[in-house]
Amino acid sequence: MALVANRRSVMTLFSAHDCVRCHRIRIILAEKDIAIDVVNLAPDDMPEDLSDLNPYNEVPTLVDRDLALYGTHVITEYLDERFPHPPLMPVDPVSRAAARLALYRVERDWYAGMDLIAQSSGAGLTKARKMLRESLLNATEIFDLKPYFLSDEFSIVDSAIAPVMWRLPSAGIALDSLPRSIQLYADRVCGRESFQLSLTDTERELRE
Repeated sequence: MALVANRRSVMTLFSAHDCVRCHRIRIILAEKDIAIDVVNLAPDDMPEDLSDLNPYNEVPTLVDRDLALYGTHVITEYLDERFPHPPLMPVDPVSRAAARLALYRVERDWYAGMDLIAQSSGAGLTKARKMLRESLLNATEIFDLKPYFLSDEFSIVDSAIAPVMWRLPSAGIALDSLPRSIQLYADRVCGRESFQLSLTDTERELRE
């Protein structure tokens, strides 16, 4: 399958139907109302020429004319700078550093936790769910502080956390078993119009 070669004149996101990292990119696209060609792929059916753009031959991969980007954090910051309205990163250096640190922890703890749940079974699955749940509980005080994560407004950090919140029930972690502040946060971010627009049919089915 060769899909990449004829798409250089259009901004294209190579994504996947149910990928927490790809979903994060799609939320940003919807928040900024960016016109883009989103190509959702199956993990075992990547285009033959995707490796020409991304040496890891994986999604998400963003193509903007002659520029090819990979790495979720690279793509998200590029989109926020390329399309500055509405801004999703804080303006001042200290707040930007805090946002980047929060993103680092989301990726290291919550994304890794979701990956481990998907790869585990039996006692390993139970342990993986417990670890992710405890990690979320450890952040309860932060969820208590503001309507969004460390912010009064939806930010690039929320775009990273929202896909996790949406997937928790299907991962075996009931939202109603978590503190009220986390439940309200999940309802807030997942209820946004941009979030609903970002969902693939496969992702919608996770809550059905």
